[in-house]
Order: sequence, then structure tokens, then C-alpha cells
Amino acid sequence: MTHDPNEALQQARRQLEVAGSPSAARDARALMDIVQGDSAAWGALSDDQMAYLRRLIERRAQREPISHITGKRAFWMHEFEVTPDVLDPRPDTETLVEAALKQPFDTVLDLGTGSGCIVLSLLYERPTARGTGTDISDAALAVAKRNAERVAVADRVSWAVSDWFSSVTGTYDLIVSNPPYIALNEMAGLAPELDHEPRMALTDEQDGLSAYRAITRDAVHYLTPNGRLMVEIGPTQASAVSELFSKAGLVALSVYKDLDGRDRVVCGAFLPQTEP
Repeated sequence: MTHDPNEALQQARRQLEVAGSPSAARDARALMDIVQGDSAAWGALSDDQMAYLRRLIERRAQREPISHITGKRAFWMHEFEVTPDVLDPRPDTETLVEAALKQPFDTVLDLGTGSGCIVLSLLYERPTARGTGTDISDAALAVAKRNAERVAVADRVSWAVSDWFSSVTGTYDLIVSNPPYIALNEMAGLAPELDHEPRMALTDEQDGLSAYRAITRDAVHYLTPNGRLMVEIGPTQASAVSELFSKAGLVALSVYKDLDGRDRVVCGAFLPQTEP
């Protein structure tokens, strides 16, 4: 028996709308694409394909992110592998990549790299640069290593298990990070999809600023003269994070907004004092 793909698509959309998906029509199409494979056009569904589609619909109805079902997420210039071990790359984070590319750098360190999407995108755009990605999670680094092969920069990036700077050596022209910045009291109001992502990549279980305190405390010891520190922030954190940058001795502070006009990135430079 075969099944009409358009009828199956509409049924999937209705089920996902009932389940509360905020993007039911787009999700239904994505799931249908998985079932149909690489076909240029959708064909009639077999019983097995229909059963597969129903299983995928059920997963999305449980608010599992589409990226976890497909195993990939578009970011900057590539599709990155994603798993429940890493934070799902988001368009907001492209603001950090775009801002970092405004000035030259030869070396870059990505703290809490997760999928590796930030450092790998930066290395892709700077063919002579070298980078290091660190994460406290071995599983996350395994994903990042596979993504380095996808982006074809594996020969220019190294990886280390590290709690922020604990295992870092050397200095860098650019240090970037998208740390956990959601405060504990904000977690209950988040979308159900975030329940499928690593909690430690979302929240510090405190006020959302502890990662910035740790990063700014030590960053100047790992920056070259005129090197830059750039971090993604939550849209209400620009003032607090900028103050931490200033206390750490970073200067020329700037805040970059995302495409929705929200504060998204704080940047500061390390200019060592010279002897008179």
C-alpha cells in the first residue's frame, strides 16, 4: 500500500500544531525530507516510510529539536553535526563570528566550544589562522572534531578538555566564548526544546554571570598585546558583562547587536601598560 505524501504532510503538520510546535509546517516538511531521502521530488510513501514518518512526528511532538532528529544544523557557511551532547548552534551566535572577523587574527581560542561552530567558522574564513577549542565535556569535543573534518580545517585546530582556562597554554590574538548565561530563575520559562540540550551549556545554576567572571578574571594572561576577548551574552547582560571586562583591565569595549537589535556580543581589547 502507498500513501499520498501531501496528505501525510498535512497530517504531520496538524499533529505538530496540536503538540505545540511553534513551527509545525516547517517541521513537517523537514521530517518528510528525512523520510524521502535525497529525492528531488516527493513520491508516494510505502507502509515502511509512513511508519518511519510517524516515529519522527512522535519525536518532534515530544519537542525534541528538529536538529537532533536530522543530526545537523546550519550555521554560518556549513551544516554542523549536532547531538544532545552539544548546544544547538543558533543564528544569534553568528553575530559573534561576524564581529570577530572585523579585525585580523592569527590565533584563536574558543572556550566552551561545544559543536565547534564558532572556532571552525572563524578558521574557515581565515585560511592561515590556527585555533584551539576547549570544553569540559569529552563528548562535546568528539562532536567538534567530526565537525572540523566537515569544515576541512582539522589540520589547523587542536582540542583540549578544560574548565575554562585550566588546561590552556600559550597566548592568542582572539579569545571567543558562548558560555552558559541563562540564570537559574529563568530556566523554567524556556522552550521545551531546551530540555534536550546539555543543561551545563545553558545555565551556571546561579545568576548567569559566573562564567563571565571566570573568563574575564584570567583572559589577560592568555591574550597577546592588542588581543581581543569576545563573548556572547544574553540580551540584558551587556552592562554587567562590560563592567567585568573593565575590571579585568580590558579596554576599547564595544557591544554588538544581533539581527533583532538585541545586545548579543561584548568585546574588549588587552593593551598592556608600558613602563614610562
